[in-house]
Amino acid sequence: MVLRGDGRAADMSAVDVSLKAVEQDFRKMDSYVKSEMEALSKAKALSELTIQQTRKIQAIVDHFPSTLPAAAPSDALKNRLFPVPEKAAAHTSNILPVQTQNPKVEKEKKGKGLPPRKYVSDEEFASLSSYMRGRITLDKVNSAIDEMAGFAENNLRLIQAPRKKLGDDILEKVLELRDIAGAETIKGKHFFLESDMRGPLLKMDTTGKAILTIIRHLGRVLEARIGKQRVFALLS
Repeated sequence: MVLRGDGRAADMSAVDVSLKAVEQDFRKMDSYVKSEMEALSKAKALSELTIQQTRKIQAIVDHFPSTLPAAAPSDALKNRLFPVPEKAAAHTSNILPVQTQNPKVEKEKKGKGLPPRKYVSDEEFASLSSYMRGRITLDKVNSAIDEMAGFAENNLRLIQAPRKKLGDDILEKVLELRDIAGAETIKGKHFFLESDMRGPLLKMDTTGKAILTIIRHLGRVLEARIGKQRVFALLS
């Protein structure tokens, strides 16, 4: 009887050791899963930052001139490179500058630049209420800002297009766009119409309207009613 009891005690002890080993393995697995989840969260945040930085760099590249003007050498540098004899310098110092025959210079007519793309930062997006954000992500909002700039750029091309290159099917819209561009609230700004919203994200559905509400709330667009049109001006 004593031997049988000792055998049971040994079995229970072995089971206890096995359970403790299993519990330890589970704790290790739980710790590993938590660390991997944290790493995944950091990687996702880093990915979003990378996307935003890529957009900023691309915007800089798009606006960067193909060639840079060479800097004109200063007078001091010219004197060191091409010294003028003292007699010649004394003679030329008494010569008055000659005025050009026609002092009036025709001003070059400058058109508008590219539409602004003022992306939303992480801090701005986080400041929104969860009700306003819903299932919309920061990446979708900034992609919608790219779409807005595209709408406005298309309208700018139409406004600046010569009359003879416009077909009868689009002439009426172009004339309307030119009238809107001259309105006091829109003048000097890039803009698009509600009817232009036919992009992958910005369109007149539930998601598109929610994104537009966020963009307007964060001060990226100015909404105005001009005639029968609902107009959105891009703010820089």
